[in-house]
Amino acid sequence: MLKIDIDGPIATLTMNRPDKRNAMCEELLEALDAFFTAPPKDVRVVILTGVAGHFCSGLDLSEHVHRSAEENLYHSRRWHQVMDKIQFGGLAVVSAMFGAVIGGGLELAASTHVRIAEPSTLFQLPEGRRGIFVGGGATARVGRLLGPDRMTEMMLTGRKYGADEGLALGLTHYAVGEGEALALAQELAGKVARNAPLSNYLMIQSIARISDMGQSDGLFTESLAAALAQTTPDAEEGLSAFLEKRAPKFR
Repeated sequence: MLKIDIDGPIATLTMNRPDKRNAMCEELLEALDAFFTAPPKDVRVVILTGVAGHFCSGLDLSEHVHRSAEENLYHSRRWHQVMDKIQFGGLAVVSAMFGAVIGGGLELAASTHVRIAEPSTLFQLPEGRRGIFVGGGATARVGRLLGPDRMTEMMLTGRKYGADEGLALGLTHYAVGEGEALALAQELAGKVARNAPLSNYLMIQSIARISDMGQSDGLFTESLAAALAQTTPDAEEGLSAFLEKRAPKFR
């Protein structure tokens, strides 16, 4: 269901439901929640990917149709809790995407910090075609990436975007060749893992929140983050390494 491989500071989480194009069921959601609630101590970066040519095709609708309105409300809020843990849990998360990144799969990807797409990647929010509405955070996350106007059009028409279009629109940060997403994810994860831990944490925690603030509140919050980061032993090491023209050795 969720395959976990750990190599030093990098954990690779592979969604493994090949017969369902890695659609998100309750068991898979709970497995993601369990990992991000209590990640292994030395892990700093997570790579999230899928199998059998697909990242994640969204919510498993065979489970969805049997829920009442009240149950769907609680289920949506549960998604929000898990996606918040992925975005704000403190670990940098890299998505290696291909094939279906649809509905809840796009909501999941949008909660990660670095996104890489192969040519087969297909971004879509088809909920309107199913007579339903997004419930895993798309209005807050995908809407922020695309803007509300473009997201509205995307949902109304069922529009699909490929990797290159996704790159231009901000759905992905990198568009790579076939079979290249995981290798780049590993390379970038290695770079991120070598950063100072508090710097990574502050980037993950602060930047998205500051974008929700007014300018004066955001600038004050930035100053607090800078004050924390710049008074650590890692900051001293980073500045010394720069002046001495060597690679820093952070904690």
